[in-house]
Amino acid sequence: MPELPEVETIKRGLKTRVVGKAIRSIKVLEPKSAFFNKEDEKFAISEISKIKRRGKVLILNLANGYSLMFHLKMTGQIVFDGAKQEKEIRRNREYEIRFAGGHPTSSMAGELPDKSTRVIFELDDGSKLFFNDQRKFGWVKIVPTKEIVKDSLIKKMGPEPEKLTDKQVKSLVKNKIKNSSRMIKSIILDQNIIAGVGNIYADEALFFARIHPETRGRDLTEYKIDSLLDAVTSVLKTATGHGGTSFTNYVKVDGAKGRYLEKAWVFRREGNPCKRCGATIKKIRVGARGTHYCPNCQIK
Repeated sequence: MPELPEVETIKRGLKTRVVGKAIRSIKVLEPKSAFFNKEDEKFAISEISKIKRRGKVLILNLANGYSLMFHLKMTGQIVFDGAKQEKEIRRNREYEIRFAGGHPTSSMAGELPDKSTRVIFELDDGSKLFFNDQRKFGWVKIVPTKEIVKDSLIKKMGPEPEKLTDKQVKSLVKNKIKNSSRMIKSIILDQNIIAGVGNIYADEALFFARIHPETRGRDLTEYKIDSLLDAVTSVLKTATGHGGTSFTNYVKVDGAKGRYLEKAWVFRREGNPCKRCGATIKKIRVGARGTHYCPNCQIK
């Protein structure tokens, strides 16, 4: 599933390519993926003025006071295709014809639309944004910008990880963890506790904090909770710097995936030696999620 670093990387990449351009038309190929009706489509025919992110949700603000909200869920993709332009020149730099992010599949570099394409946005310069999703769990909404904070998903979200540097915010999150009987892996995956943390980075943060993923929140010391929240912030910052794990930036058919997995300490390294102590990394299931940890560094 695309997590915070992947969505942040998509946000940054689209910012240079679509801000200032206007949506000219919308074509919905899968109604289940579009949380709006035909009548609402007229509200999206406007210039894209800003791109934001809240947790794992990508938000395109429009000049007319409306916004597009995208949630990629497990297999969603956003693909910008400027193929009709051949190339873009800005500040004497050549930009890619295609830019894609999300769940990595051949759709990122292949001919679009394809069988995974759910919604197509055509821009005023002939370029297009494709919303692809193999499993149809993702969605796009058209909402008044001022109503975003009232969205059922957004209003329940916890703070962004970067806000954990604020003592008051950190204290509130610490109290929620300390008062919970759930396993810590499940707690930090809860978007109502911290926004944007997913399976990959939860495993990594728990490793750096030397906390076993099955430890109950109520059993953690204040020092351990502090260490974990610091690790969450650090891991997500590092992952964003490496383009995440599932991010792919395509120029024609040549792509380079996000590089964080090359640097992962435990995630998807079961059976391999721990980079810190040499013990064998194990994989278990916590809250129905595959979970990776070092049995020596992360003692229960």
